[in-house]
This record gives sequence, structure tokens and C-alpha cells, in this order.
Amino acid sequence: MDTLKKSIFIIGCICITILICSCGKYYKPTETSSEASTVILAAGRHLAPGEKDGYYCSKILQVWEPLITDNELTGRPQSCLATSWEMRDNGKVWLFTLQKGVRFQDGTSFNADAVLKNFDRMKKGIKTSNFYLLNIDSFYPGLEKYEKFDDYTICLTFKQPNATQPYNMMNYGSAIYSPACFDDDGNFNGPAVGTGPFKITENNMNKYVKLERNDDYYGIPAKTKKIVVKNIPNAEVRYSALKSGEIMGVMDLDAITPVLAEELKKDNRFAVSVSKSMIIRFLLVNGTKFPFNDPRMRRAVSLAINRTALVQTLYAGYASPTVNILNYTSSYYKEIPVAYDLEKAKHLAAEVLQGKKYTMVYCINGADVTQKGEAELIAFWLSEIGLDIKIQSMEYSSMLSALRHGRYDLARSQQGMPNGDPYFIFHSFMMPQGNRNVSDHIGFYDEAASRYMQEVKYCVDEKKRKEIFDHLQDISVEQQPVIPLFNDVTIVAYDRRLHGYDAKPYGITLSAIEMDE
Repeated sequence: MDTLKKSIFIIGCICITILICSCGKYYKPTETSSEASTVILAAGRHLAPGEKDGYYCSKILQVWEPLITDNELTGRPQSCLATSWEMRDNGKVWLFTLQKGVRFQDGTSFNADAVLKNFDRMKKGIKTSNFYLLNIDSFYPGLEKYEKFDDYTICLTFKQPNATQPYNMMNYGSAIYSPACFDDDGNFNGPAVGTGPFKITENNMNKYVKLERNDDYYGIPAKTKKIVVKNIPNAEVRYSALKSGEIMGVMDLDAITPVLAEELKKDNRFAVSVSKSMIIRFLLVNGTKFPFNDPRMRRAVSLAINRTALVQTLYAGYASPTVNILNYTSSYYKEIPVAYDLEKAKHLAAEVLQGKKYTMVYCINGADVTQKGEAELIAFWLSEIGLDIKIQSMEYSSMLSALRHGRYDLARSQQGMPNGDPYFIFHSFMMPQGNRNVSDHIGFYDEAASRYMQEVKYCVDEKKRKEIFDHLQDISVEQQPVIPLFNDVTIVAYDRRLHGYDAKPYGITLSAIEMDE
């Protein structure tokens, strides 16, 4: 049986296994809200991790708002709590004009003083989060001072030009809360209080979070008065809960698997919505040890993986194959052909392995049945280039520990975009001191990449910046600090009695949802 036929056979077996595992679970309904007007949804993670989290809750809950958000069509900065901004002195000085007539959910005024207190909080130190690291040095690199220009204007001054500062501040880069939320250390002293269309009324950790419409919201009010978002970690259980009527929709990342989405389409009570996602899925490689300390081996693995077959079969087309480390929602994204060349992969691997077989550990999140099937298929492809893959299924926390201590060879991972500046992604994975380069033992260094990163950091010419980011994307494809697999697609599913339940790059817009009377 040749390689192609073997691949087709393995894919078929994996798909059947996933379908059986996905549809064989039973969900026993638990208590439901006594109010018929309450919309009950579910996510695979708890979306309000609480006081110890740097953001307290996900942006998707619409409790807090940023100064600057993103345009979903272009990926460029769009006004939110800041109505406009002005660059001065080639980007060393930025002025931001704030919304007027806005109040936090506790009744206090949103103004320049409130924004500066949020900066005071960030200056107290890095805050960890289940979403993105809250680090003032990442979002405001070289910030020298922040000050009030007038009641509704703030001024940021930087040591060096920051021509793309609005990109840095998009979404998680400029989250704003009522100053009363914070204790002396800058941690939350209770529920997050923002300016958004929903406020938190109850947060039962790892079970559910209850939201209520903010009737004093300055913008378009939410269409639903009360929403409960349950934490149901298992995708199959979420599917069963939706089918049984326990919940009316699934949301957030990995809301529903492609296989289950296709099954749900067969039931006319439900609908599925999709959009591009900010998440890219990839293989981490331990570049601090043999054989992935050699870029030829990383390239060989990339060329041996048939991404198109992977996406079309295991993910039913709900993804976009890529070799680019930058997500396709970025306005700087460069379309690069996806190469699959098994013969070239064999040649490169043979140069590194010298004709020997090499056994390695491939770590996956054991809770994801699709990820397991994916690993089995990739393991088959890599066996063709001399790699004997041992798949290690782990709890997510154990897997993170293995990565942090370098106890792996390959590992399935992902990355989102906390803001709109590609610099964040390239710095994290391709700079010697980059967060994931260090923490995940990627061990990547490329002199040209470092030089380009230094140049783009202070570049104020937009055309030139685009050229530099194009070069960095080319280097990432050639050198493969990590091995991209595909750009994700946001898939959400819901009861047709709901309206406005449309997939967005980062989930759904809760305030747009309404239920039939």
C-alpha cells in the first residue's frame, strides 16, 4: 500500500473514531434558570477566572471595553473608549481623545483620571491571565510617562518612536476598568467593573458566570437582559447539552468540533455560524536539542505534513492550511503557498538523521479527541522521514509543565493575537528573549530576523513596515521556529430560537443576541 493510500485509510479510521467518541456521550440536564428570558450558553473554559486573573474575564463577555478595538473586516484599529488619536514627534508622543458621557457600571465617571489610574495599576507589575499576559512593557514599549492633557484627553510619551502604538492597544492592550476594582497591589478586589453592555452579577468559579444588561450603557443596549455562560469543558458534553435543551448555544474558542457541527446541521432545530478566527494552530518543536536544533529537520517536518488533507478530512474544511506564523486576520498577513513535498522532506531529514531512525515524544492535550486523531495522522506522515513518534496524551496543566521544562520534542499548541501589531507575534517566537521562544524551549535565533525586528520597532513609514513584516514572514516559513498547521475558524452553534448569534473572529457578540418571545 503506497503512502497516499495509507494516508486515506488512516484518515478514514480516525474520522470514524472521532465521530463515535463525539456522539456517544450523554448529557444529563441539571438545573436551569427559572426565568424564561434568561439565555443559557456554554463555553469550554470558564470565561471569568476571577480576581487572580489580570483581566478578570474575557473580552467576549462585554463587561469591560478597551480604548481601541479592531475592525473585524480590516484588522486595523477602531475607536472604542477612545474616539480618536493623534501621533506627534514621529510616534514619540500620542494623544488620545476619550468618549464623553460614559459611566462605569458602578456609576463612576469614565474620564482621563480613570484611564491614568488603569496605567498606574499596570505599572505595578505583570499580571498573569488565562487570556493574554497583562504586561505594560509589551503593550506600551518604552513608555516614559502618561499624563492628563485635559478631562477627556491623555498623552503618552515614549523613549523611542512607536509608530504603530494604536495597534499595540487594540483589545487586550488597553482594557479599562473602574479604579474602584483594584486593591493596593493592582489586583481585583471583587468582580470586574467596566463600561460594557453587560455587568457580572454572579461568578461561580468553574461552573458559570451570570451577566445582566447594563441599562445605563452609553451605546446600543444589549438585546437580552440576562445571560448565563456555563463552563462545560468537554465538547461532546456541550453538544449533548445543546441537543437536550439545557443550553441554547455554544461560544468561545473550540465551541464545537467540525465533526459535531456537521452532525448538528442535520437537526433543523439548530444552526451553525462560522468566521475567520484569530487563533493559529501549530506544532511546537524543542529547538534546544537534537534533531530540531537543525532548521533542516524543522523544514523536513513541515514539508512532510499534508495540511490540505488534514484540514479537509479531520476538520471538514473548517480551517485554512498555512505555513505562516502570522494569523490571517492581521492586516499585515502575507499569503504564502503551502508546500507539501515528501521527497524533499525525506532528503532533508536524511541529511540530519544520517539514515537512522529517531524516537521522539509528541505531547497533546488529552481532552481533545480531534487533537489525538490529528497526532496519529501526523505521526504516520513523520514515520516516512525517519521519525518514530510516541504520542503522549496529557492533562493540559501537565502539558504546560512539560513545555516549560523542555520535556518534549513535539507538542501541539496554539496562539491568538492580543492586539493588532504583528511585532508581538514575531517577538514572542523569533527573538532570543521572546516569551514563547524562551518558555517553550524553541531555541530560535536568526540574525536577519533580529535585525529586521530592531528596524521595524522604530520604523514610522507604513510601506516600509509592511515590507519588513513580509521579510519576517518569509524567514518564519524558511526557518520554521514553530511549524504552523492551519489558521482556525470560529465555529459556533445555537438554537434557532436565538437571533444575532453570528460567529466573529473571537467568538460572538453577546449584546446582539436575542431570543424569540
